[in-house]
Amino acid sequence: MAEKILLKGNELLAEAAVRAGCQFFAGYPITPQNEVSEYLSWRLPQVGGVFIQAESEVAAINMLFGASAAGARCMTSSSSPGISLKQEGISYITAAELPCVIVNIQRGGPGLGNIRAAQGDYFQAVKGGGHGDYRLIVLAPATLQEVYDLTMNAFDYADYWRNPVMILGDGILGQMAEPVETKPYKPILQIPPKDYILDGCKGRAPRVIKTLILKPELGLVTHNEEMQAKYRKIEQAIQLCEEYETADAELIVSAYGIPGRVAKGAVKIARKKGIKAGLIRPVSLWPFPKKPFVKAAQTAKQFLVVEMSQGQFIEDVKLAMECRRPVEFLGKGGGWYPTQEAILEKIEQMLQSPKGAKS
Repeated sequence: MAEKILLKGNELLAEAAVRAGCQFFAGYPITPQNEVSEYLSWRLPQVGGVFIQAESEVAAINMLFGASAAGARCMTSSSSPGISLKQEGISYITAAELPCVIVNIQRGGPGLGNIRAAQGDYFQAVKGGGHGDYRLIVLAPATLQEVYDLTMNAFDYADYWRNPVMILGDGILGQMAEPVETKPYKPILQIPPKDYILDGCKGRAPRVIKTLILKPELGLVTHNEEMQAKYRKIEQAIQLCEEYETADAELIVSAYGIPGRVAKGAVKIARKKGIKAGLIRPVSLWPFPKKPFVKAAQTAKQFLVVEMSQGQFIEDVKLAMECRRPVEFLGKGGGWYPTQEAILEKIEQMLQSPKGAKS
């Protein structure tokens, strides 16, 4: 039975993980995601799960390698500098085609930065922050209802595709609270048997999980080709996006996460003022939902990208529509937050410029 609860975003994410069947968590403290670890330290043992505060972020991600190889649904969480420390392990886990969920509640950077919300980790998440050619499935919620739902779905995506899934949030999303309808966990995919895990031979042939493949032509090259073929299938299967007032929009605002939520409010105000603005908010950052941008570029004259960084997400927006329309930018790194007023001012400025003026 569904119920409404009120929790912080970090706590809600942790509860969703437990209800989705997460059995193992390893992490290391860093603000602004500490409530994830704090919550799971008492909640996971209640359901027979294992919580470990590792000695470092490097240790935590490698513990996930072992837990996933043993067949457990597992998760780790951190914030920007901590995720950087996990990159080698993420590359290993992806190469071994092991499922897990990785949470990044982003903070300002680069370096240690500050504890304000930011989105400077976009490239790291969607382009593969570690070494080698690999991809993470990356989900970016904008509401706590999406935090709850996407966290549950993340475990299914991970198990079905045998690939790590990253939930890319930020400090605002992790610390805010709002009522959320918590439906019981219901799988969104038919998960195949885990016939690759290391659970003791038990009369079967032994299995090996490794990422060191020294033979290039028949070994690592083939493995890379097989992984890329899987990624192409994932791109066809996962295209998550919110579109708002795009049908007749002359100007499209695009943002993800919390800025996407703020941008939607700005678009609503613009509509009340007679401005034909619309919103495209990607929910899956990889695979990137290209089709809505291609379609919108056929009618909209301009695009505005809003992000809490110096400009990373904007590159995928341009690539999605093959630079067919001009794209302007509103954003800063280091903990800058957009407001509806700032977005609306930018919209009006763009429409008054020569390239945005009505013919």
